[in-house]
Amino acid sequence: MNTILTPTSSPRILLIRRGRRLEYFTIGWNLLEAGVAIAGGLVAGSTALVGFGIDSAIESSSGAVLLWRLQDGTHGEKREALALRLVGVCFLLLATYVAIDAGRALWLLEPPAESLIGIAIAVVSLVVMPVLAGAKSKVAHALGSRALEADSRQTDLCMYLSAILLGGLGLNALFGWWWADPVAALIMVPIIAREGIQSLRGDTCDCQTT
Repeated sequence: MNTILTPTSSPRILLIRRGRRLEYFTIGWNLLEAGVAIAGGLVAGSTALVGFGIDSAIESSSGAVLLWRLQDGTHGEKREALALRLVGVCFLLLATYVAIDAGRALWLLEPPAESLIGIAIAVVSLVVMPVLAGAKSKVAHALGSRALEADSRQTDLCMYLSAILLGGLGLNALFGWWWADPVAALIMVPIIAREGIQSLRGDTCDCQTT
């Protein structure tokens, strides 16, 4: 006999609490990642690293929107949609900034300095993001929450950005291929732009529950 979980049943409450904890961790990690990446990128003159850091900061705000939904699953849909649109605009502005700055660096032949801090944050992110995305996906499936599932996919995207960042910074540090950094930044542009378009469309807040 199948057990039907009601919105107030204990297993569901425990799942929602787990989802909240995951979002709190996501927000905290992204803010830390953003601070380290932006500071390191400005020091090294790395467009890819600065762009990665700003993307992390924007993703923390997106996580805050979802955390709001996990705390209040029945109200605030209009405000959530507005918040997601603002997040989408921020992503598109970031994509434009990264494209222009990376293009300028290539045009003017401006080599960035090596950034061991950037390499370290990219490596750690490559370890943390898959685990976090997997945990979110499990909770999302258990809750039937398309919003949390979409957020887990966004965490996956952060992993891809980390790999691209590591490639650009690593090639510059190991072989002196200065152009690898702005090229890595340009590869990030369509990924970031896609995040922005999805947020503007409200794809990340299409929820059945929570």
